[in-house]
Amino acid sequence: MISAEAEQVDFVKKIDPKDRNVEYWMGDVEKMMTTSVRHVLLHSVEDYTERPRTEWVKNHPGMCVLNGSQVHWTSDVDLAIRERGAPGVKDYFDFLEKQLTDSVVLVRQKLSKQEKITLNALIVIDVHAKDVVGKLVSEEVDDVGAFEWISQLRYYWEEDDCYVKCVQTRFPYGYEYLGNS
Repeated sequence: MISAEAEQVDFVKKIDPKDRNVEYWMGDVEKMMTTSVRHVLLHSVEDYTERPRTEWVKNHPGMCVLNGSQVHWTSDVDLAIRERGAPGVKDYFDFLEKQLTDSVVLVRQKLSKQEKITLNALIVIDVHAKDVVGKLVSEEVDDVGAFEWISQLRYYWEEDDCYVKCVQTRFPYGYEYLGNS
């Protein structure tokens, strides 16, 4: 798959349209798109803990960086609340400030066009994520079921798939390739 910005994500397997009706092989292309996006998203989620974030962000497709970082942000906030309550959330807020500073330093370095697009979008998401955690700090949230937390759009990797939650709603992530815009 090649996006309008020329970012490329390889299919996990090749699709051969030879001697097949278009309605069949196009269905196969759609299935392979979702399979391939799921594959690279899972790889980015797993790789997140294996290398510094400033390096990680340059090694994955843009949408996987944005969604993968949200999977980890959600998990980290949940963990901070469960393990240490409001003080844990405050410590995580301080960590997010440092993480954001690292991203700002990185965006000022020489990067490819794709890396700049990804990093600029990530910084916007990171600022919002830090603001959300700041609100949790000011509200002294110490329960993962608190409305201030569950009312946020949260990404989870569960049952070997990505799910998006908000309040009581839980949707499977669609794995549609969106490119790097």
